[in-house]
Amino acid sequence: MKIGIAGYGNLGRGVELAVKANPDTELAAVFTRRNPDAVKIQTPNVPVASLSDVEKWIDRIDVMILCGGSATDLPMQTPQLAKMFNVVDSFDTHAKIPEHFANVDAAAKSSNHVAIISAGWDPGLFSLARAYGNAILPGGRDYTFWGKGVSQGHSDAIRRIKGVKNAKQYTVPIDAALDAVRSGSNPELTTRQKHLRECYVVLEKSADAAEIEREIKTMPNYFADYDTTVNFISEEELIKNHGGLAHGGFVIRTGKTGTDHKHVVEFNLKLDSNPEFTANVLVACARAVNRFSAEGKSGCMTLLDIPPAYLSPLSNADLRKMLL
Repeated sequence: MKIGIAGYGNLGRGVELAVKANPDTELAAVFTRRNPDAVKIQTPNVPVASLSDVEKWIDRIDVMILCGGSATDLPMQTPQLAKMFNVVDSFDTHAKIPEHFANVDAAAKSSNHVAIISAGWDPGLFSLARAYGNAILPGGRDYTFWGKGVSQGHSDAIRRIKGVKNAKQYTVPIDAALDAVRSGSNPELTTRQKHLRECYVVLEKSADAAEIEREIKTMPNYFADYDTTVNFISEEELIKNHGGLAHGGFVIRTGKTGTDHKHVVEFNLKLDSNPEFTANVLVACARAVNRFSAEGKSGCMTLLDIPPAYLSPLSNADLRKMLL
């Protein structure tokens, strides 16, 4: 399966590593908006090309994995590239997924391609955990907690603000809320009661710190619904103290069966590298895209639509023998 990577930041580098780790995949090319000659990748003899020349690669790539940001890149890139390739993206702005799905679905169907959007761990694997919990405990309640960890999408959204040179954003679950959920008491919690957001921002020279702090704290779908702290620091401090990309979180479903039997279902992740883990989910989804395409299917899907066996390199017989 020949893989193309569109965008070569942290996620793109993670996809490159994931392709190396999966013997049924091969990296065909990396596409960038930067000068291709200035982009050095880790795989020998694989070309780096300009994203503006991507049309030249039609029929030479089985699945294009898009590694841009959800704020401004993927809403434009995924529909455009779905007209030329089978694609996978990690679009993670939850409130805009229905709109993004519709746009990508129309583009993919118009060209007989397959697209999987919002693949990662949330949305993605956490979405599956919520779906299983809802199916098993219909009278229950869902809770999702993220962190403590670096959110790539939220960090990218801050970096897009004029006057911001660099930034990292941490999502921090509130322990009291987490404990209340795990007790099985089914608390009603607002968005603000479940998480804090901590931002560490490096400013460009002459940037207006007060205005940038206001823009961050009022940003819809990202920070407006949370208690958010904004810390302005030097680039040296950001590199020294905030260079990692760890993340994780919890999906919990609580409910009752019979008369009064309480149940708590929990799925959790603890990740040393958010982008590398997300990249592995994207490559597994590329495998599913390739299988759907071979069956003649077209249009957009999410992890909720994919049979688990389509994600695995193992045969159905081996899956039954080894995992069932």
